[in-house]
Amino acid sequence: MAEIFESAGVAVLYGLVGFVVMVVGFVALDLVTPGKLFHVVWTERNRGAAVLLAGQMVAVGLVIEASIRASESELGLGYGLLSTLLYGLAGVVVMTLISLLIGLLTPGRLGAAVLDDNGTRAHPAAWVQAAMYLGTAFMVGAAVS
Repeated sequence: MAEIFESAGVAVLYGLVGFVVMVVGFVALDLVTPGKLFHVVWTERNRGAAVLLAGQMVAVGLVIEASIRASESELGLGYGLLSTLLYGLAGVVVMTLISLLIGLLTPGRLGAAVLDDNGTRAHPAAWVQAAMYLGTAFMVGAAVS
């Protein structure tokens, strides 16, 4: 029974590390999109912003999952948590940089296009950007494993 409680405690700690990385990812996305992301999604109910944020959160989750599997836990819990945190933050940095690069290569301002919501559906750029986050997560996840 003690082993179950210990494993549950470890899961909570890794979950907290994952949550911290998700918060950093949210802040990074907020910095590269126009307006305040929290307001745009929850108050304005912008579908494009919601698609983009959902894609990024799933992507961060994928990076965290791969990071936990590749964590240096054989060196102890502290090292495992630290390596998961660092791998996760590296994933957020790579996702953000690729997003900025794609924004430079597309016509107009990508962040503005993504938030160009016609009221009934998200702009196609929102789906492309969300898929970019997911693709990047798979690349980063493979790199850390």
